[in-house]
Amino acid sequence: MNKLKRQQIFDRLAEAIPEPETELNYSNPFELLIAVILSAQATDKGVNIATAKLFRVANTPEAIYALGVDGLKSYIKTIGLFNSKAENIIKACKMLIELHNSQVPQTREALEALPGVGRKTANVVLNTAFGQIAMAVDTHIFRVSNRTKIAPGKDVLEVEKKLLKFTPKEHLMDAHHLLILHGRYTCMARKPRCGSCVIFDLCEFKDKEGYVE
Repeated sequence: MNKLKRQQIFDRLAEAIPEPETELNYSNPFELLIAVILSAQATDKGVNIATAKLFRVANTPEAIYALGVDGLKSYIKTIGLFNSKAENIIKACKMLIELHNSQVPQTREALEALPGVGRKTANVVLNTAFGQIAMAVDTHIFRVSNRTKIAPGKDVLEVEKKLLKFTPKEHLMDAHHLLILHGRYTCMARKPRCGSCVIFDLCEFKDKEGYVE
């Protein structure tokens, strides 16, 4: 895919999605960190339901740590993998208290050192909470990047590196959310809505004609 076509794709996505932002509910970097950890293999809607109750009673590292693993589980038991997530979050809260003065660190290295935080989670926090250019490649972004040929890659790291290299500079900050939202509501996995896609003519998905109703 050439540079001009990528520019047009991101220009159109930005016009179609004027406020690209996460659909996770949060009010500070710590809440976002917890929400993103919980969102692995879970829906944002499900996470928001759980955190609405959790954050009312505990939305600081100290408060969640005080709940303990079993106490935290009672709030997040509707979320997939809640057992391991509860253990990781309690350990992460302990590290935040002891190593970071209860503040969410603003570097990838420090974030990835926290239990339950991988590269994707770190990228979300860096981009969304702290306004840093980062590309958190989830299943939606991986699919859209490969299907459209914006940034094809055999794994998430290759797609991330290509997106950082090829995304027009003015769209780098929002590209993560533009692609997620496009993948979630238009370029869906099983049945993409090609007939209502704003980048249909630019997309290089070879089977796109078969999805036009």
